Amino acid sequence: MAKVLVMMADYGHDPTGVNNANSIVGLLHRIAFTNRHPETAVPYSAFKEAGFNVSFATEKGKSTQCDTRMLQGITQLLLDPQGAARPVIQQYNTMAASEEWQHPLAWSAPAFTLDAFDLVFLPGGHEKSVRQIIDSEAVHRLLVDFFPKTRKPGAKAVGAVCHGVMVLSEAKDAEGRSVLHGCTTTTLPARFEQLAFWGTRVFLGDYYKTYGACSKDVEDLVRKELADPAHLKSSLIPTPFVVEDENFNYISARFPGDVRLMFEKLVNLAGGLRSGKAEAA
Repeated sequence: MAKVLVMMADYGHDPTGVNNANSIVGLLHRIAFTNRHPETAVPYSAFKEAGFNVSFATEKGKSTQCDTRMLQGITQLLLDPQGAARPVIQQYNTMAASEEWQHPLAWSAPAFTLDAFDLVFLPGGHEKSVRQIIDSEAVHRLLVDFFPKTRKPGAKAVGAVCHGVMVLSEAKDAEGRSVLHGCTTTTLPARFEQLAFWGTRVFLGDYYKTYGACSKDVEDLVRKELADPAHLKSSLIPTPFVVEDENFNYISARFPGDVRLMFEKLVNLAGGLRSGKAEAA
């Protein structure tokens, strides 16, 4: 059974992974999706359905809470006026009631290590509280140690989506090089981020800019940490798009519209690595 760790901030991650053709943030999706075909995914559900052992980790082992603006109240209605996300919110509620969610591990604990896990997943989220994990030196140290073990034919893997990719790009070794230096990756496209920001600024302010209205786009911040700017792969077409690195067991995605495909690939990758490890033993 593959062991998966989902690393999170105490608050602010995207709770659903919704590809909602009706939301303001989903304007780009309308090119490809109709109201009858919302794509939805919650990492916990995808991994549990695959039979994986799933754990969560926050800084001090405090039960995390996802971005409530995307779950309830007037902002949830504004972002999802026709309710396409409601079935996924039900999945979120099931996850939030689980033993794993209620009792997460503590990634800041002195003895904590990622070595016990086959797959480490870094979810997205744009609410400013996710800076807790993006900027964490403790998380950076863990990833600097773990990520090289994903080099093929290694038996470890990493997945990241949207702002989760920034957690990796900001994790740097003693020489100041990101763990993504030499990798190919994708992340939230600048044009998507700008559309979300300007499309909601009137009533949400700088909500869609994690480091504030004047900060650089996520895409630019990730690109500058790569060995070659061309290693940043992207697409402005709103159909599902993921990047699988050739040399590392690393899969990345741009935004919630990609996560269904991403989880299919991560499940296959982690399951295959676990099977290979069992055969080798």
